[in-house]
Amino acid sequence: MPTYTPFAAASTGTLPDDPAHASQLDVAGALLTLLRDATTEPRPDTQLEALTLAVAADLPVVLWGEPGIGKTAALTQLAAALDLPLTTVIASVHEPSDFSGLPIVGDDPAEQGVPMAPPDWAVRLVRAGKGLLFLDELSTAPPAVQAALLRLVLERRIGSLQLPPGVRIVAAANPRSSAADGWELSPPLANRFVHLQWTHDHEVVVRGLGGTWPRATLPQLDPAKLPDAVDFARRAVCGLLAARPSLVHRLPSNEMRRGGPWPSPRSWDMTLCLIAFATAAGSSREVLSLLVRGTVGDGPGLELLAGLDRMDLPDPEALLADPAGAVLPERGDLRQAVLDGVVQAVRTRPEKSRWNAAWALLVRALETGAPDLVVVPATTLASLRREDWDVPTSIEGLAGVVSLSRRADKAAARAAVATQAGR
Repeated sequence: MPTYTPFAAASTGTLPDDPAHASQLDVAGALLTLLRDATTEPRPDTQLEALTLAVAADLPVVLWGEPGIGKTAALTQLAAALDLPLTTVIASVHEPSDFSGLPIVGDDPAEQGVPMAPPDWAVRLVRAGKGLLFLDELSTAPPAVQAALLRLVLERRIGSLQLPPGVRIVAAANPRSSAADGWELSPPLANRFVHLQWTHDHEVVVRGLGGTWPRATLPQLDPAKLPDAVDFARRAVCGLLAARPSLVHRLPSNEMRRGGPWPSPRSWDMTLCLIAFATAAGSSREVLSLLVRGTVGDGPGLELLAGLDRMDLPDPEALLADPAGAVLPERGDLRQAVLDGVVQAVRTRPEKSRWNAAWALLVRALETGAPDLVVVPATTLASLRREDWDVPTSIEGLAGVVSLSRRADKAAARAAVATQAGR
């Protein structure tokens, strides 16, 4: 990402009419201006898209990454691209009262109380009505300061001042091992953020140093997709939590993992919001994966993503009704799940016509995908045959695959026994 320094404001990048009489600082300023002269281009960037999607969803985000990889520069460019005034606050150099408010004694404290005055940067954000509040070096903030940040991050309140809806909050942090006198984030503060791992992309850095950086743009939400996006997100999250109630709230036992994403009712609500936004924007599964795993953690996030894949699978009953026109997923795991679902549907309501249709589907799967994916479904489907059901001719094409797979399994088992015996 591009870098910006305060010295840029000291020079316009132009020299006096007579360059021979220009001071060396003027010449240096002109050179620095040329070095900072960069453009942007629309370029696919999964990290940047995930960040802008979370910003659009008005969720606090923290970028985790090693020093010097462009976290601060990315947020500077993001604020410029979105036309948001950037307010940078380094939490570690502030006192807790800077975020909870400074007590100011009025004319009659006993009657009016003691108001908590906000800092100047918060007042400027309210006056602007919008902005990007950048909490830099968050992992260097001591526990007392982190506690004071809780209300700011969640409720957007500083003392008695309420930040306007147009303010977005983004933080940046280095891992404790590479932070200057770093701390782990407290679990209550960590659970209020979407955690994005920020890494450098070799091609982006090379092209950026050549003068062209990726352009940050807000996602294009399709108004026609909004109701369906909300319904899809609710079905996905509620379906997983109904089947896995232990995932509703799971506070990690490890201190380091407590400072990252973990599942709670709050973070599941954030996840639901992000799925709806990603669906309405037509974002890729890679972007959604970064956001979901950055909100509830890798384990619960991957379970949810697997559930999302299955929600997109075709209905087994629709496949049984028209096996000749069935379109099966290309991905092996999804195709296996579809075939297993078809066999389970036949098991639930065993009828000769449905049994024959399932065999037709397995033949179609054999012709269009990996043969080994049909072995287990074919074996199970064969066990469902009734005595008065004729064996369809299509089974002949599958018999060789099943027989070959069984011989391969037996050979592998013999090899494993031989290996164990040789030890």
